[in-house]
Amino acid sequence: MEKVYSSQEGLDEPMTRSSQQHGGLKTMPFIIANEAFEKVATYGSTANMILYLTGAFNMEVVMGAQALFLWTAISYFLPIVGALVSDSYLGKFRVIVLASLFSLTGMVLLWLTTMIPSASPKEGEKATPAQLALLFSSFAFMAIGAGGIRPCSIAFGADQFNKPESPGNEGVLQTFFNWYYASVGVSIMVAVTIIVYIQDHKGWRFGFGIVVLLMLLSTILFVLGNPYYVKVKPTKSLFIGFAKVLVAAWKNKDLVLSPTNSIHACSYVYHHHRGSKLVAPTNNLSFLNKACIIRNPSEENLKLDGSARKPWSLCTVDQVEDLKSLMRVIPIWSTGIMVSVVVGQNSFFVLQAKNMNRHITSSFQFPAGSFVVFTILTYTIWLVVCDKIIVMLVSKVKKQKGSLTDKQRMGIGILLVCASMIVWALVENIRRKRAIEHGMSKIAHSVVDMSAFWLVPQHCLIGVSEAFNFIAQIKFYYTQFPKNMASIAVALFSVGVAVGNLVGTLIVKVVDKASKGSGNQSWLSSNLNQGHYDYYYWVLAVLSFVNFLYFLVCSWAYGSENNEEGIRVLGDDGEEVKEKNMHV
Repeated sequence: MEKVYSSQEGLDEPMTRSSQQHGGLKTMPFIIANEAFEKVATYGSTANMILYLTGAFNMEVVMGAQALFLWTAISYFLPIVGALVSDSYLGKFRVIVLASLFSLTGMVLLWLTTMIPSASPKEGEKATPAQLALLFSSFAFMAIGAGGIRPCSIAFGADQFNKPESPGNEGVLQTFFNWYYASVGVSIMVAVTIIVYIQDHKGWRFGFGIVVLLMLLSTILFVLGNPYYVKVKPTKSLFIGFAKVLVAAWKNKDLVLSPTNSIHACSYVYHHHRGSKLVAPTNNLSFLNKACIIRNPSEENLKLDGSARKPWSLCTVDQVEDLKSLMRVIPIWSTGIMVSVVVGQNSFFVLQAKNMNRHITSSFQFPAGSFVVFTILTYTIWLVVCDKIIVMLVSKVKKQKGSLTDKQRMGIGILLVCASMIVWALVENIRRKRAIEHGMSKIAHSVVDMSAFWLVPQHCLIGVSEAFNFIAQIKFYYTQFPKNMASIAVALFSVGVAVGNLVGTLIVKVVDKASKGSGNQSWLSSNLNQGHYDYYYWVLAVLSFVNFLYFLVCSWAYGSENNEEGIRVLGDDGEEVKEKNMHV
């Protein structure tokens, strides 16, 4: 009969409080103020950036778009590093403070490109290497700042209210989340309306100066709350655990697995946590099972407390199953990359709006960079109101309480992304034809007598697609991962957005190079009237539809969202039993 060794490793609660007076509602103003000002500053810097790059720095549209895609990608990759540093070394508080200082430094450098005459090129001239170095250094500092703030901010706030012994703790925690997300939504809308308007009408120097001031306030307010915060000590990171499983599985690659992992049919000795019900790994992705097999079942492999003497050579069943749950969702996760590609097209959307009539009154123009507010409003309204209507309709059809599954929502989101690109292509085709008919084909920044509010439906479609796909993605990861991997859900989504922006950069480069072959004008010309942005949108529409077909295959291969494969566990009487949905 198979022996099972266990350990206490990884079960200790890492949170310690220096004082019972720390944490609670009194910390909320500092944390939410920090988040609100940081979001206004960050989105106030990025919403209008394509116009700054093509205007003040005289960049070609393609180069500017690629720079922004790359900046966004790095900003979404670095939260993985930020989470690792926070969980394993510095803790959330220190990481947020350092990240805020990095963001502030980046915004100061960006502001200096407007304050110092020699820091930006003269009109009609290309930027020098030194000028580009200063600009891209500001982007790098802001990306590092985002990498520290994004994974730690809401988790640090939740730490202040993590008092399981308190009867009303859940309600207080929910209040914090509500205020937190409300502040994020309001902050982004302020950034893409008021800050963008200031940049358009008062100039970049004043607009970026406001951003620097807001980021400074964000940092100061967060530090002022230091005496009141609960600070969780760093502990071992899940990412390191994943690496250990891969290394251990490789070291044990010469082991030959039995056809079954049944406890009574297999002579392998598995290592698992003391107190954990998981005593043997599942059959899926079985090559990883070698990581938790004790090659020489003797006490020499384990310490007195039951933990492995060589954790890079022997892992627990729990660690193996954690990595498996991550690997199983990767195919479905990859379908969200194309959604992020489309959502990341805002640079082109801003340029399109810039070349259209944006007048609301004879004296007031709606800023081109502010049209994204319709995406945000639609996203918010859909989540608050329309989603509840869908739940009611689905319940009536099914004749039982319920809603769409997470995978169904993701699929709908992908189709809506495809539909949005079709509408973008059709509207751009009409805009371009009108420009040519009015003799504006060679005038790069001509404004066509066509209302820019023709762009609102497309923004709304993207907002709804985000509400369906992005929210469903995060929820899907949460439900499919073990509870100790909850933080990975947001991190995995963040990486998806980053990869989407890298893929977006590649698509722009390929389309630009392919379309201007044989001396033709690029579809992505800086002169929208001579380019063919409508063709580019059609390319994205086709890729989005292919992605939908790919999603159907991945969804079918994944199977039910409820984990149907039983996980071998020990019951209260010590006998082997099967439990489903251990990770939900």
